[in-house]
Amino acid sequence: MRPRRDHSVSSSTSSSSSYKPFSISSDTKPSPSSSSSSQQKALRRVSYYKLAVLVFMAGQSRKWMILVATIWIQAFTGTNFDFSSYSSVLKSVLGISQVQLNYLATASDLGKVFGWSSGLALMYFPLWVVLFIAAFMGFVGYGLQWLVIRQIIVLPYFVMFLLCLLAGCSICWFNTVCFVLCIRNFPANQPLAISLTVSFNGVSAALYNLAADAIDSSSTTIYLILNAVIPLFTSVAALIPILRQPSLDPLPPDGVRRDSVIFLFLNILAVLTGIYLLLFGSSSFDTATARVFLAGAIFLLIFPLCIPGIVYARDWFRRAVHSNIRIEGSGFILVDVDDLELLHKELLTREPSINGNGSLSHLLVYNGASAQSLSFRNKSMECTGCCGTLVGKDQLAMLGEEHSARLLVRRLDFWLYYIAYFCGGTIGLVYSNNLGQIAQSLGQSSNTTTLVTLYSSFSFFGRLLSAAPDYIRAKFYFARTGWLTIALLPTPVAFILLSASSGTMALHAGTALIGLSSGFIFAAAVSITSELFGPNSVGVNHNILITNIPLGSLVYGFLAAIVYDANVSTGLSIVTSDTIVCMGRNCYFLTFVWWACISVLGLASSVLLFFRTRHAYDHFEHNRSTQLY
Repeated sequence: MRPRRDHSVSSSTSSSSSYKPFSISSDTKPSPSSSSSSQQKALRRVSYYKLAVLVFMAGQSRKWMILVATIWIQAFTGTNFDFSSYSSVLKSVLGISQVQLNYLATASDLGKVFGWSSGLALMYFPLWVVLFIAAFMGFVGYGLQWLVIRQIIVLPYFVMFLLCLLAGCSICWFNTVCFVLCIRNFPANQPLAISLTVSFNGVSAALYNLAADAIDSSSTTIYLILNAVIPLFTSVAALIPILRQPSLDPLPPDGVRRDSVIFLFLNILAVLTGIYLLLFGSSSFDTATARVFLAGAIFLLIFPLCIPGIVYARDWFRRAVHSNIRIEGSGFILVDVDDLELLHKELLTREPSINGNGSLSHLLVYNGASAQSLSFRNKSMECTGCCGTLVGKDQLAMLGEEHSARLLVRRLDFWLYYIAYFCGGTIGLVYSNNLGQIAQSLGQSSNTTTLVTLYSSFSFFGRLLSAAPDYIRAKFYFARTGWLTIALLPTPVAFILLSASSGTMALHAGTALIGLSSGFIFAAAVSITSELFGPNSVGVNHNILITNIPLGSLVYGFLAAIVYDANVSTGLSIVTSDTIVCMGRNCYFLTFVWWACISVLGLASSVLLFFRTRHAYDHFEHNRSTQLY
């Protein structure tokens, strides 16, 4: 924001030479005292303005500290990703079957069902209290599991189930805190802030792998104690920025553009961080080497603090040194203020539909786009042939119409979305929970940490890619439900590859594809839910949507466990401690075939959802373009 130049000094000086309204004679000169006082007033105004600018910049810099603190929280609280690193040892110590181990994994995912409790807690407690409640839930949940796996204490299976549930609930509470921080401090750039911070949840496995190697590379039980302690330390480190949250005023247009550029730099740095952790966090190293690589990873997590400082220092230098040079606004704009205002009006201020289901035809004629929208809708119905009735029945007429929970569950679009998520992202999460047993059955137990890191790293890249539609929107616009369909494509391809080959390359490639696909879906789901069913109801509606995660974890995991245990009795197996381990390709072959068929069903559901919602997205984009240009 350029400071306005005060012309009071120059105007008074120039007027004294040409016009003297108070002069008595022609040789009367201006009073030196009046001239000096006006100059002092002008200097005071400039000083006050500079002070206001400094205060504004200080508040803006604090919000970036909060963003970096949110990145730290996300990076060190994705503790569910390393379940496969210690699941085999946990199974052996407890002496349980594969089905019982699947129930423990389901308990961790079941914590998402209680995600609403974090929102309820925020109604009565400050944000930092909720943060530490989440940290202590994880400390108790993982800490007691570590004592059990180290055989220091003995707990019944039911208590272990509750501990996994508590640990899973802590992750959901951490996510809620991060979402609230992003929404409060970046109201104009919420999608960019959320997608950036959530993506770092995918690098947790690589960070924990480096931390485990830096302490004791021979122990797999160390993951549990790290899961208990590190999130607590991270919460302490993030406490000061959270307590010093600034009271932010609405940003001017150049402030929004500057923030968008900062987000671009932060995303580039995030990609570099992901590549670094993929290269050095997916392999086991000796203690000294792992400590060096861990220090490098921590440096990359701290470095984002410098980028906003550099940008603000550059702005200050322009004001202080080049204040006489006017620099026009950049043509590179990621987020336009007018666009945000239009989005706000489009999503929040529309009148509810008279029919209650959003299918009013007159809403399609909003802002003079009736003929084009209706003709497009008719063409899409004609092209679908026999599916025309299914595609055209009760379509969404516009984006952002609010849906109550009762109306939501009566919408066909919601169930298509639910099935796409259930058969896509959730099945990828269940695959990651079974990576330990999959690697063990194929004789690749030594590569378990590599596979876990590979999955989480590509999940990280998938989450980052979910922000791509917002960056390329001005150049190429495509419905977000269409991007969801594209994101689901790698999953059936990966399971077909895994069922066709049991080689190391196929296992690595399939794991990377599944991680990329599921990561995109997890990060994009919040935006899709907001756009399709209303931004004001997104909290309730998204919690209804993610009930598919524990359900899928139970169903898909139970299916995999049944196939696994069946091959234990009929195929090759070995006995370790009190458990029997299935060995060979057949242990998961049938599971991969079933999962491939199920993921194809999810892909088909997403395609149908895209056809049903495409006209609403195109209608909104047409209105936005018309009003902007």
